[in-house]
Amino acid sequence: QVQLVESGGGLVQPGGSLRLSCAASGSSFGIKAMGWYRQAPGKQRELVARITSGGRSNYADSVKGRFTISGNNANDTVYLQMNSLKPEDTAVYYCNAETIYTNYWGQGTRVTVSS
Repeated sequence: QVQLVESGGGLVQPGGSLRLSCAASGSSFGIKAMGWYRQAPGKQRELVARITSGGRSNYADSVKGRFTISGNNANDTVYLQMNSLKPEDTAVYYCNAETIYTNYWGQGTRVTVSS
């Protein structure tokens, strides 16, 4: 079992920045990738960014150049630095951890971009 705890969401004005954190605990030695997904009201959950244990990352086209995912293998934490936020970035952001057996999800953290 892997437990994921997210933090860092909140309310920010358009153009602002936020940093999300996700800490993994439990059987985290089997994690091969971690990522951030988001779900806006009335929409499906979508991938925002993902990083492998080897450090390779990929992003949704809508966030490229604005968001940066990074990881700290020493403490099994993944971060999402979000800059130049737009109202359309408003969503609940979920941390995800992939193992060879299954995926684990955090409880979600809400990000609201509004003036």
